[in-house]
Amino acid sequence: MQKKLTLTIDEEVYNGLRTVIGPRKISRFIEELVRPHVVKKNMYAAYKAMAADQVRESEALEWSEGTFGDVNDEKR
Repeated sequence: MQKKLTLTIDEEVYNGLRTVIGPRKISRFIEELVRPHVVKKNMYAAYKAMAADQVRESEALEWSEGTFGDVNDEKR
């Protein structure tokens, strides 16, 4: 079920949303931004799905392993 919500935002922000996102896509854009901050019940399932993505996990591991060298190069 969807609910209608009235928001008040700066005109410049509104114009930017219409230009960048499109006039008929603003609601979806805002919902996708807000959802992770207010709907937590599917967080476990989302983490499980991310962990099952072998390509993503491989890239994440490669990235994190690459950052160790950066730390060693820093002066104390």
